[in-house]
Amino acid sequence: MNRDYKNINQRQREFYNTKKKNAATRIWSYFRNGALNRIKKRIGVEHDIYELHKAWFGDLSNKKVLDLGCFAGNSLSFYLAQNSREYLGIDLSPIGIDNLSQRILKIPGARAEVIDFLSEGFKEKDFDLIYAYGVLHHFKDVDELISKLKEKLSNGGEIVSHDPLQTSLPIKLIRSIYRPFQSDKDWEWPFSKKTYYKFEEAFEIRGRRAVLGKAKWSVFANLLPVSEEKKINKAKLWHREDWEMSAHSDKHMFTCMHLSLHMVKKPVK
Repeated sequence: MNRDYKNINQRQREFYNTKKKNAATRIWSYFRNGALNRIKKRIGVEHDIYELHKAWFGDLSNKKVLDLGCFAGNSLSFYLAQNSREYLGIDLSPIGIDNLSQRILKIPGARAEVIDFLSEGFKEKDFDLIYAYGVLHHFKDVDELISKLKEKLSNGGEIVSHDPLQTSLPIKLIRSIYRPFQSDKDWEWPFSKKTYYKFEEAFEIRGRRAVLGKAKWSVFANLLPVSEEKKINKAKLWHREDWEMSAHSDKHMFTCMHLSLHMVKKPVK
């Protein structure tokens, strides 16, 4: 592991432990985690993602699961720990892992460790499922990441992921203006079209759903002088269009802000 990579890991660990952000990052977070998250809850986006990921997990009773970059555990970490044969959550943050360890302490076969996924010190492999919620876009070298994911998966092993896209033109423009001032720019690499197609080439993509394509404009629709019911109904309609069309249309998928993928390791020829 080179010195620059170690330095970035250290700063990333400190960033998520302290949540210390500069003004530009706080403004972007307000838009992304404030206004957009409120819309996602109101129109059922988060619920749909949660249920979709659970469906993609399938029967966990005989699966060895890696919860990659989990911090203190996301909304499905506890579900994975309770229902899998073996569960391992890993993250760079001791604070996050200490928290998760306490939550899963009494669950047989479940544990959490502070370790870097790409490091030589991480020896475990043969995972039947790798869950990566908001994680894969933190790796700048996509080729290295894909190689490591393949190495860690069992034959026929699966990945369920959820990451931001940078392919929507207006969002890409906003990000390009904001990025020079971004606190976490060294480990934030939202998926480009090139990134997506690398994953498509490396794995069998069994399912995909993207959100906040048309539905992202609900932020501005809220300013219109129409009833709250009409605003919500329109936002729900846009979300449903994003959800259905992104499953088969690359063009529509790339107008969205976040992408869930269900990927399977291809047989070695």
